Amino acid sequence: MPRTTDTIAALGTPGGTGALAIVRVSGPEAGALAGAIFGETPLPRVVNHGDYRDKAGALVDDVLFTVFAGPNSYTGEDALEISCHGNPFIVQKMLEDLFARGCRPAEAGEFTQRAFLNGRMDLSQAEAVMDLIHARSERALAAANRQLRGALGKHLEGIIGPLLGAAARVEAYIDFPEEDLPEEDRSELQGLLESILRDTGRLLATQHYGELLRDGIKTVILGEPNAGKSSLLNRLVGSDRAIVSPEPGTTRDFIEERIVVGPHCLRLTDTAGLNPAASGLEKLGIAKTLERAAEADLFLLVLDATRPPPTLSEDLARRLTPRNTVIALNKTDLVAGAPQARTPEGFAAVAVSALRGTGLEALTDAIARLADGLRPEGSEDLVAINARHAHALRRATECLAAAAKTGPAAEPELLASDLRGALDALGEISGKIDHERVLDALFAAFCIGK
Repeated sequence: MPRTTDTIAALGTPGGTGALAIVRVSGPEAGALAGAIFGETPLPRVVNHGDYRDKAGALVDDVLFTVFAGPNSYTGEDALEISCHGNPFIVQKMLEDLFARGCRPAEAGEFTQRAFLNGRMDLSQAEAVMDLIHARSERALAAANRQLRGALGKHLEGIIGPLLGAAARVEAYIDFPEEDLPEEDRSELQGLLESILRDTGRLLATQHYGELLRDGIKTVILGEPNAGKSSLLNRLVGSDRAIVSPEPGTTRDFIEERIVVGPHCLRLTDTAGLNPAASGLEKLGIAKTLERAAEADLFLLVLDATRPPPTLSEDLARRLTPRNTVIALNKTDLVAGAPQARTPEGFAAVAVSALRGTGLEALTDAIARLADGLRPEGSEDLVAINARHAHALRRATECLAAAAKTGPAAEPELLASDLRGALDALGEISGKIDHERVLDALFAAFCIGK
């Protein structure tokens, strides 16, 4: 945990040479530092222009600076942001001067950690900061923005609030059996637990989609040797990423690139051609192809329009469905009449020429439509959870399921233990739950000790 009484400083923009850089300062001395450096203590949240002079009075740079008064800042503390020219030497001189004036270097993620510790955001929002920085597509950006604005935390509050009330009632019957309490209604609790289990199930169903948003949709290019897979990859990527040759079997290992298709990010993988008669290195490459296919979310099956369609292995054929596969009918520029390669019924098929670059827009549109189908039903306004959230939700679900199975005759102590376990697990997601809230709910509901 950081020493929150310290004033910290760090570069807030990527390292290297650029037009601008931003140096961030946070802590109790931020306002005083602004006065010492610039000769004035400016109004909060107002951009000011001035000369940054070091402790010896030497001019470092001509800058813009803004002071933020806590708690109305990113970290919830007094803060100072300095916008300077993006010369690494200038930034280094400025940071050295701030350290000489009593600041210490910020640790990795410490500004956001302080924001969490000071109540400016919950844990799920803190995670969303990184998701926002690394978002590679419109959908990923939209999901990160929803989470940063507290969508997941608010959704969990809708679960935790009723669960807190239920836990408070159960514990009241344990701790205050002689009080004049309402008659215990286990059927109402049973209905609540079943409703919460459905809700947590819907949240858990978004985990895989969350992985796709953060890492990209695994899309594997399949086809026979010399069908034009590598040429098509190069067209989609927009550069000569893969070696292209008239000789079949050029690709022996997989090549992966990220591309944006509509609102989606794809992890596009070019693989070795499917050759039943392969041997040696080519056979090893095909084994890699089948490994990647087993993990894929979408497939781009490239067929040579001048040849009959290939015969796929039974396992691979089972993996390809109209919901996860687009067929690229390549080399159509070489076919005068109907193509020899016939596409299976129900599959989306697009005529393309990787050589000439025709049909690519229709192909990417078809891929984007399949990618749209990967989103869980009813998740449009719900944040897609990550692996940490999923681990906590599974633990909560186990406790809730155990509580739901106990039935009307269950010992209240066992029921209370399961409810507290669920609350603890849910609280790990936002970092906001504590047992004081159970006591608050208990006393507010029953006015015990009046």
